[in-house]
Amino acid sequence: MHERDRNNTQSADRDAVIIRASMIGIAVNMVLAGVKAAVGLASHSIAVVLDAVNNLSDALSSVITILGAKLSGKQPDKKHPMGYGRVEYLSATVVAALVIYAGIAALYESAVRIIIPETSEYTAVSVIMIGLAVAVKLLLGRYVKRRGEAVGSDSLRASGTDALSDAVLSASVLACALIKTLTRISLEAYIGVIISVFIIRSGVGIIRETISEIIGQRTDTELSQKVKELICQEDGVFGAYDLFLNNYGPDRYYGSVNIEVADSATAAQIDQMSRHIKGRVYWKAGVTLTGIGIYSRNTTDAEAVRLREEIEKSVMSRNEVLQVYGFDISADMQEIQFYVVFDFGLDYKTELAKITEYLETLYPKIRFRLAPHVDISD
Repeated sequence: MHERDRNNTQSADRDAVIIRASMIGIAVNMVLAGVKAAVGLASHSIAVVLDAVNNLSDALSSVITILGAKLSGKQPDKKHPMGYGRVEYLSATVVAALVIYAGIAALYESAVRIIIPETSEYTAVSVIMIGLAVAVKLLLGRYVKRRGEAVGSDSLRASGTDALSDAVLSASVLACALIKTLTRISLEAYIGVIISVFIIRSGVGIIRETISEIIGQRTDTELSQKVKELICQEDGVFGAYDLFLNNYGPDRYYGSVNIEVADSATAAQIDQMSRHIKGRVYWKAGVTLTGIGIYSRNTTDAEAVRLREEIEKSVMSRNEVLQVYGFDISADMQEIQFYVVFDFGLDYKTELAKITEYLETLYPKIRFRLAPHVDISD
């Protein structure tokens, strides 16, 4: 099978797994919500009712997530040439808003029940039903999380983890029911407050993650390293630098990179390198490189090679420096330019001045022109 066809098949299979697991989650959560609501209303337990609301919000979240995934899969068009991938971030924001609203409403109801207590009564059947609900939620959480790990889906992994957390909350509701049945001590309203806080916390976490994605996060280390490794597999490429990836939705990246090649490479050779690199990175990493810049490395002058290696080693010995590259040594070796990568939080101008002064002390006959670059990817 052609690599492109294999990738398309894998992508379709991945989407099918995500949708199937989400649909199962929706069905299970709807059933649990109905059962818990019935038990909660019959026993006058606010904790059980709020646990049902939590299950209902999980089901609604999955529905919106699926709709967002479907919309984000629309093909790019003239108005949106980068596609609709970021729709998923908007759907996540809607989910978060619904979750937070449910949490605040639950918190209010729990507080009212603390101030104005209402007697709850559990039957053996209701306790058994709550216990079965805990077991089902644990199984659902493990299933969804395993499916997410199998296809590399962060959303499914998060849903699975959330379901396991919900199972713990449901277990606390079960404990309340048992305590009430055995000792007549009522803790439902207080457990309701705890559940409400967990619901609100979940919604805030979704919003924080979504805002972080919209603002622009650091590229995943595994992805950036994979892209650079693929680039460096090309014959004649000495290194890949300044990898910058723009995220236009989950698993949809467009970016640029600079590569270092021999100063003797011709335009035709560099053109072929660029074409090979773009194809390899797209089909094997799913990243579209829209631009590839060039740094030339002196490979013909032995003295220039020695000088570059010596300076690179000297600068890299400084703790504040993460990387140096892009050396340009003039023909008379009177001027040297290169880039220095610093960690965030440093004053680049001050650090560059220190390094320049240090180098000019070691090589007084050479003029150094240093430029800072940001540590944008691993």
